[in-house]
Amino acid sequence: MPGSASTTHRPEGLIDRLRSAAADGGEAKFKVLRELKNQIIGNRTKKLSYIKLGAVPSVVSILSSASSSVDCLLIQCAATIGSFACGVDAGVKAVLDAGAFPHLINLLSHSNEKVVDAGARALKMIYQSPSAPKYDFTQPKNIEFLTSLLDKTNENVTGLGATIITHSCQTPTEQTLLSNAGVLKKLIHLLHATSPQRDASLESFATIIKQNPHVITNHVGPQNGSTFRTLLDLTKDRYPRTRLLACVCLTLIKNATSSAYVESVGMRTKLILVLLELVEDGGQVGDEALFTLSRFIEDDEGLQKLAFEANTVDKLCQQMVKESLQGKRLEGLFTALGSICSNLESCRSIVLQSPKALTVITEGLTHTTTEVRIAACICLKNVSRSVKYLSAGHFMTEAVIMPVIQLLYDASTSVQVAALCTVSNLVVDFRTHKSLFVQSGGVKQLVELSKSMESSVRLNAVWALRNLMFLIDNRCKEEIFMDIKLFPLTRLISDSNACVQEQALGLVCNLVNGPGPMDSMMYLFTEDGILLNTVGRELRKASRTQVLVQAMYVMCNVASGKELEKEAVMRQLVNEEDAQSIIVSLLQSEVASLRTAVVWTVVNLTVPTGAGALARVVKLRNAGVVSQLKNMVNDPCLDVKLRVRTALGQTMTFGDFST
Repeated sequence: MPGSASTTHRPEGLIDRLRSAAADGGEAKFKVLRELKNQIIGNRTKKLSYIKLGAVPSVVSILSSASSSVDCLLIQCAATIGSFACGVDAGVKAVLDAGAFPHLINLLSHSNEKVVDAGARALKMIYQSPSAPKYDFTQPKNIEFLTSLLDKTNENVTGLGATIITHSCQTPTEQTLLSNAGVLKKLIHLLHATSPQRDASLESFATIIKQNPHVITNHVGPQNGSTFRTLLDLTKDRYPRTRLLACVCLTLIKNATSSAYVESVGMRTKLILVLLELVEDGGQVGDEALFTLSRFIEDDEGLQKLAFEANTVDKLCQQMVKESLQGKRLEGLFTALGSICSNLESCRSIVLQSPKALTVITEGLTHTTTEVRIAACICLKNVSRSVKYLSAGHFMTEAVIMPVIQLLYDASTSVQVAALCTVSNLVVDFRTHKSLFVQSGGVKQLVELSKSMESSVRLNAVWALRNLMFLIDNRCKEEIFMDIKLFPLTRLISDSNACVQEQALGLVCNLVNGPGPMDSMMYLFTEDGILLNTVGRELRKASRTQVLVQAMYVMCNVASGKELEKEAVMRQLVNEEDAQSIIVSLLQSEVASLRTAVVWTVVNLTVPTGAGALARVVKLRNAGVVSQLKNMVNDPCLDVKLRVRTALGQTMTFGDFST
């Protein structure tokens, strides 16, 4: 009857047949499995429907109870399980929860090569998912199992072995154990095999050498030149993914060791050109090529120059202005542009002269994908390092500033940190263009983020405030200080994170420096001078050099003031009860920048025109400061040497204190 026939083709009907087939002969099981497999292949909706109805445990039950001699049934079970796992994380979870994994592993040792192949295919589907089981390679038995897979002639089995490495190898210890066990040699051998084997082997090869100079030196060094030549040859392979993976491996080698292995300009240029060609691929290969290009040139100005000469910036800008770019492509473009613009003004100029590039970057700041927003922030930060365009106020427009400020409220901490780094760059140095940021409410959120429990957010918020305070007019200084408030600022100076302390002290240094410095000094003396006292306390107890440098520059700036300010600094730095003056201790530092800051402070304290100058010189002499300065007339740091001579010259105005 039609109704009856229809019922048997509904998911529920097929599930009933699957369950009842367990009691029937092998032929019934085979037919229902084949029908189920054919229904779910390439159909995500049906997969999820059958998973919900409990099909997976029934299939695994048939696999576990099937006789090892019924090869066709084993193959059909493995193929069906693999289909459930392919491309659907819920399917992988269902397969693992049903206990299929050990049964599939057992199939790898079956006498029938077709059964082995079916088991390997199913396991490879499982290992496409992050939730696949991981092997602990500190256990010798797991390495033995892995090497047995790589020794097989079946390409799905060797591919499975390579995939297991990519998924499971996570620590330098595991990388070393695998390379010492000869796994790298086996993978290198597989680079000459079929295309699927090459790609799987390249991925696992990259996993083992990633950020591990020891492994690279011992197994991919000059004594293994054939390996390096093989990788270079694979950058010319006919398949784009193979070319990409070869470039990934060469990039990892270059980044983890000295550039000796990728030293010639021709070779480096060739890799850049290969990656630029791959970027033209509109799919996953093109996306990944952008990130590989970024990693290849980052932190290497020489490579960035080569990339510039290869018209990389123009090509990336052309890509960026295309319509309807997917999130991953945008992220890659922003990341690559950010890398190449990190040092070179010529690269930044091309981006900023492009009619739409800056617009696309600022639009990226409001993208729905977190990673794109982060990449857009980093790109904008590096592009805005252009002194020419920054000083001209090119970035201090509502189109740029408003979306950046909005990101300070983002739910993602990573986005907030990236936005804060961008703000730090946008507001530094040029006083005439800072008012827009202040007027747009950016300061209030920076102050709020400076109270964050997340140290990276707190650090970068204070850093941004420090840069904003640099050379700003007194009206804006007052607005910022009123938002920060005195006591929260003193807490930041005493923060448990030394990096936060350094930036907070830098903020105070900028507060009392710049236009109208005398008007700014008052902030240090409110509430009985608590701010200056806090700086002095940190100067006496801090151990981190940069904290001491910044604290001393605060004192240096205050000491440039009038008599009241100079005497306040003297009270902080010269205490007759101390066994050794803090000034003498710091002048004996091995760090030139700290000695420079201290000598500058002494120069400001000993300017001979002040009414209290003589008394200060006497106190400094009694504290041993003048004697220490005389020991520094030939200081190895030229800046220190010059300031020492200035300070001694000023003290000599009142006579020679030699005894």
